[in-house]
Amino acid sequence: MDFPLILATAAGALFTVAAAALAAALILRRLNFLKWTESEDQESSSHSSEQPAVARKTTAQVNQGTHQELGSKGQDPHEEAKGRERSRRRSSDGPAKDAAPAPQAKAPPPRPSSGGMSVVGIDLGFLNCYVAVARSGGIETIANEYSDRCTPACISLGSRTRAIGNAAKSQIVTNVRNTIHGFKKLHGRSFDDPIVQTERVRLPYELQKMPNGSAGIKVRYLEEDRPFAVEQVTGMLLAKLKETSENALKKPVADCVISIPSFFTDAERRSVMAAAQVAGLNCLRLMNETTAVALAYGIYKQDLPPLDEKPRNVVFIDMGHSAYQVSVCAFNKGKLKVLATTFDPYLGGRNFDEALVDYFCDEFKTKYKINVKENSRALLRLYQECEKLKKLMSANASDLPLNIECFMNDLDVSSKMNRAQFEQLCASLFARVEPPLKAVMEQANLQREDISSIEIVGGATRIPAVKEQITKFFLKDISTTLNADEAVARGCALQCAILSPAFKVREFSITDLVPYSITLRWKTSFEDGTGECEVFCKNHPAPFSKVITFHKKEPFDLEAFYTNLHEVPYPDPRIGSFTIQNVFPQSDGDSSKVKVKVRVNIHGIFSVASASVIEKQNVEGDHSDSPMETEATFKNENKDDVDKMQVDQEEGVHQKVHAEHTPEEEIDHTGAKTKTAPSEKQERLNQTIKKGKVKSVDLPIQSTLCRQLGQDLLNSYIENEGKMIMQDKLEKERNDAKNAVEEYVYDFRDRLGTVYEKFITPEDMSKLSSILEDTENWLYEEGEDQPKQVYVDKLQELKKYGQPIQMRYMEHEERPKALNDLGKKIQLVMKVIEAYRNKDERYDHLDPAEMEKVEKYISDAMIWLNTKMNAQNKLSLTQEPVVKVSEIVAKSKELDNFCNPIIYKPKVEVAEDKTKANSEHNGPMDGQSGTETKPDATKDSTQHTKSSGEMEVD
Repeated sequence: MDFPLILATAAGALFTVAAAALAAALILRRLNFLKWTESEDQESSSHSSEQPAVARKTTAQVNQGTHQELGSKGQDPHEEAKGRERSRRRSSDGPAKDAAPAPQAKAPPPRPSSGGMSVVGIDLGFLNCYVAVARSGGIETIANEYSDRCTPACISLGSRTRAIGNAAKSQIVTNVRNTIHGFKKLHGRSFDDPIVQTERVRLPYELQKMPNGSAGIKVRYLEEDRPFAVEQVTGMLLAKLKETSENALKKPVADCVISIPSFFTDAERRSVMAAAQVAGLNCLRLMNETTAVALAYGIYKQDLPPLDEKPRNVVFIDMGHSAYQVSVCAFNKGKLKVLATTFDPYLGGRNFDEALVDYFCDEFKTKYKINVKENSRALLRLYQECEKLKKLMSANASDLPLNIECFMNDLDVSSKMNRAQFEQLCASLFARVEPPLKAVMEQANLQREDISSIEIVGGATRIPAVKEQITKFFLKDISTTLNADEAVARGCALQCAILSPAFKVREFSITDLVPYSITLRWKTSFEDGTGECEVFCKNHPAPFSKVITFHKKEPFDLEAFYTNLHEVPYPDPRIGSFTIQNVFPQSDGDSSKVKVKVRVNIHGIFSVASASVIEKQNVEGDHSDSPMETEATFKNENKDDVDKMQVDQEEGVHQKVHAEHTPEEEIDHTGAKTKTAPSEKQERLNQTIKKGKVKSVDLPIQSTLCRQLGQDLLNSYIENEGKMIMQDKLEKERNDAKNAVEEYVYDFRDRLGTVYEKFITPEDMSKLSSILEDTENWLYEEGEDQPKQVYVDKLQELKKYGQPIQMRYMEHEERPKALNDLGKKIQLVMKVIEAYRNKDERYDHLDPAEMEKVEKYISDAMIWLNTKMNAQNKLSLTQEPVVKVSEIVAKSKELDNFCNPIIYKPKVEVAEDKTKANSEHNGPMDGQSGTETKPDATKDSTQHTKSSGEMEVD
């Protein structure tokens, strides 16, 4: 045989095996992109996948990363050290936490480092809500108990329990006064607010003024009239969405990101944060809806321009049921920046519904002589039908009918409309689509040709006339690549994954903006008595912090308010007032330098985060050493008490911190801005340190926020929500117990006439049928409303009669199979005994004494079986069985345990020839002795490494 050919063949086979192993490894590595990673290598590989690769960290990784800054993910140790140094320098001006008492202004408490963390994004809509969660490989929108991914924003309260979501929506018409919907616009507003009064006319339920002046909702719950704050109502809805997500994820849910309209003011945002706390949720971020859509769009894009190139500008248009929002975002690789946002808070899908309702109300008044608006139930039914008609007209241009049976006064109504009539009817509404588009382009300083794409989301953008207006303005086709209903929830889930320490997501920086300009006002010693400064202009990047330096000798107040009230859809421009306490003159009588940090945090909420006084110690220089302070230009300037202000830009709180340094911005009262390089700032700081020592002392801040919910009131809301959840649980258990009795009655009565008929005597059947009928009547009469234990006892009483019948039926059905199995096993053992008696060589190794025991056991088993069978055959089906199936099965197992070890005992053969052959094979070969092979083996082992797989043979 050709020996080289054999070697070549073997080498080829080895090469093939190695290639196959390499291919398998690559495939496994690729599959790991879709799994939760359990090592840093797998986390790194997730960044190169085509999806945003939401990867799950292990417990050890969570322990390492829980307390890290969010921006430190993916940085090297040197950059992390630089980041800590910058944080230390910033913290010298005061503590980093917010001093405002608002619960949402505090940083989230450290979460336990466990592998059970969940990531949830909630789209809290006016009409519907969506919940998205992060799972292996991506984001998924989850379905509720009705297998519907859309949960209506609806709560219905009854005499014993609450219905939330789909169950509540079905009660809108039947439980008109106690079914709450359309409450989103009530957040953070007083009862006397013009918007609240406008909404009050539209709502079928009653609004009430709460003790703190806010708008409450009055409904009848647990047989009494009770007012609920809007935070409680939204808390009920969020608790339902939390339950839905927990059922889908099979684990507790706490952390979440909730969407809100971009035009929400601070009071409205704080109200939503309070509602999240009522629901037991830890809201990591309140996210603007258009920003969430932009994140869901951009993080999946692989072709975004690099950071050093011109960004790709995309317009996002969201027209939902109650509001219309437009934003322009600039995308670079791993970066999203919102350039501008505009809105019309009073234009949405419901405005088109109202136009249809008004039209048909007038028509029915003329045609049928009925006033629909006087009947709330009829009006709600008309709203539902008009919404369906509007959706049909978006897909059909022909005449479409509107038919409602038993509409009012047992009267059937009908009408029709087509798309052309609808567009003519809503012409004034369609004209309101263009102004926000024009405004957002002006604010972003962009032209039409600068826009790369126009993405639309929201239900109302499906109306053809709305699309036509958008296309007409931008002179280009619009894109519908995003899911119009679920894009917001998916973006919120991605943001939650970015913020959560348990997940690792592709590097993506998000910069939002401040929707309204914010001004600070304070009292001075000048003639006019006040000083002002605009700390955040409109469309200023957010989150963001600024440090303002004052020279004061006594405590002072800062009042924050919206600069241009006509731009804000809120009647009160005030944000809050902040008192800086414990301010005293310096030891030499000079004014103290007070550094005040103001912040728009990650939720878009303004606060005075901290304040500190700079105390001079052993000062050799003069006041000119303080870094670039600019005096305010006021009339009749007083040298003894001069308010000085310095605004230093801090790095915004981004999800991902980049290596480049953010320049500082100093603003004087004339509006001039200067930017200083980091090296210049450090040089000035060094000069100051050389000339004298300073000490920073934190100052307490007393905050009074506009329409802020008190902590005691919030705690009472949380407690009440817990009580209502417990009441719902108890009522559900009571209903389940009642339904179990009803189900047993119907099911058993049906079986009595069929399968159970042979197993009960006619007398007992008559008696049991009477009991079942009495129980049924009791359920619908005095048993209609009984405690849970009464139903439990009633079920046990019924089972006392029914279980013996059911047991006889089950024994009769299962006994033949059990007997057959036991008979087969006895026959099998008897065959072995017969073969043993016939000297079969397969059983000649068995012990005679043990085989005698087997024969005796089988004989006894056959006697037991025949006795039980004879006794059972003498009984009728209505009598209790002599032997139960469980006894037969136990006898069968006993037979196996006793006989099988004996009759199936393995036969041991002494194969001397084979042993001899093996010893010759393992011994010396070709005439060589063992002593001769040992040196060769030793020599060979020294030439090769131990990993070669060879071994020495002595």
